[in-house]
Amino acid sequence: MSNPDLERVTIRPMDEYNQKLVSYVHPPNWVNPQPADVYDLVVIGAGTAGLVVAAGVAGLDLGLKVALIEKHLMGGDCLNVGCVPSKTIIRSARVVGEIWDAQDLGVNIPQHNIDVDFPKVMARMRRVRAGISHNDSAERFSSLGVDVFLGSGRFASKNTVEVGDKTLRFKKAVIATGTRAAQLSIPGIEKAGYLTNETVFSLIQQPERLAVIGGGPIGCELAQAFGRLGCEVVLFHSGSHLLNKEDAEAAEILQKVLISEGIRVVLNSKLEEVVTVTGGKRLYFSGNGHRDSVTVDEILVGAGRSPNVESLNLEAVGVEYDKRQGVKVNDYLQTTNPKIYAAGDICMNWKFTHAADAAARIVIKNTLFSPFGLGRSKLSNLVMPWVTYTHPEIAHVGLYEHEAQKLGIEVTTIKIAFNSVDRAIADGEESGFLKIHHKKGSDEILGATIVASHAGEMISEVTTAMVNKIGLSKLSSVIHPYPTQAEAIKKAADTYRRTLLTSNTKKLLGFITKLS
Repeated sequence: MSNPDLERVTIRPMDEYNQKLVSYVHPPNWVNPQPADVYDLVVIGAGTAGLVVAAGVAGLDLGLKVALIEKHLMGGDCLNVGCVPSKTIIRSARVVGEIWDAQDLGVNIPQHNIDVDFPKVMARMRRVRAGISHNDSAERFSSLGVDVFLGSGRFASKNTVEVGDKTLRFKKAVIATGTRAAQLSIPGIEKAGYLTNETVFSLIQQPERLAVIGGGPIGCELAQAFGRLGCEVVLFHSGSHLLNKEDAEAAEILQKVLISEGIRVVLNSKLEEVVTVTGGKRLYFSGNGHRDSVTVDEILVGAGRSPNVESLNLEAVGVEYDKRQGVKVNDYLQTTNPKIYAAGDICMNWKFTHAADAAARIVIKNTLFSPFGLGRSKLSNLVMPWVTYTHPEIAHVGLYEHEAQKLGIEVTTIKIAFNSVDRAIADGEESGFLKIHHKKGSDEILGATIVASHAGEMISEVTTAMVNKIGLSKLSSVIHPYPTQAEAIKKAADTYRRTLLTSNTKKLLGFITKLS
């Protein structure tokens, strides 16, 4: 029996893979359950934060009643229009990059005849996404004991949420509705049409010419991926260099790579107008003092996010919010209504899946256990790594040097260039580096940046050290397999240890060496 009130969701193209996806994360025959008398926790939004909260509370086996509400696709951005589809496409694009570099490694491949089957790349993405989707499915969460409601949730009173014709009473609630791509105020762009992360993965035919707006992580990742898959790409960025929030040296390396791969990078750009013309869409822009135009087949907007706060009726429950920044929370992820919490992109500057996961765990502890005197967890205590999944990858954790200086913390920076790391030399990947910032006069690690092919796999060692207060001295004693690129971390730790040798200690060691 189907639910007549359930809005049917489709994703282009509705092939076997997307049909499988939808059958899991927004099944058309889903019937919302009869609500419990009262829920210990009602969660609005089934993206990463909402899923982790719901599964975590249900998994405690304490007999708590949990309701989870989702109006579109369970799994949120990460599964459907973010991490999973983008990284799957990036994997295909990385193969092309390896072919481009093959000749330098002694492997001769006819580079101008690389046959990228774009529809097959996109079909593989849809197959992978559908295969993963059961983890986030309505069926699975229902089997965990969570009451899953598909439909739009809105607060109706101080302790109720409405979903369709159902009313859910709650003791506490969590807002985890995430964000969406922001609309850009460029004259003509709405009429001409454009893609965002929410629609680009529905492509089945390769656009020959692609404009990407935004030189942040999303823009850079997708610009490089689509460029490698055969699109002629122009990347617009309003800043003076790409990834302007990132370490400047790291951003410079990536910028040079993108340009070397044939991507046209327009910095200090201002997009003035978009006009539909015969054969495409023409963008008029100014950049570095010059006015120009370019005609493309598709425009991909990869800049800016807007919080999903509309239609929640937050005023009814006294939850303050900002239409640009999202729901306002304190360090415990508590909103201005003490019975309502928020987690994930809807309320945090860190808009990462792993950040939403970590925030959800804070919410579980603070909603369920802190009333019993077990302590509350703070968002500010998290040590948050992140990665830009370009090639090379750029990974970071902790403070940048300029951030430490603003906080009045004196730092010393150790830089290990990968042209001094044997495995990086053997791999032909010498342009990257590792930077570790430590407190001056101490081995305490404050932050790190890694630029390498698999920087995202390497940053966790530094993150682990920071979380567990392991300084550079102890890292120096960790044996790293030789040869690995992660050996750069040991090299940095050894560099610090050598600074501990005072002139008198060096003289003593020299004297002992002569005696032996």
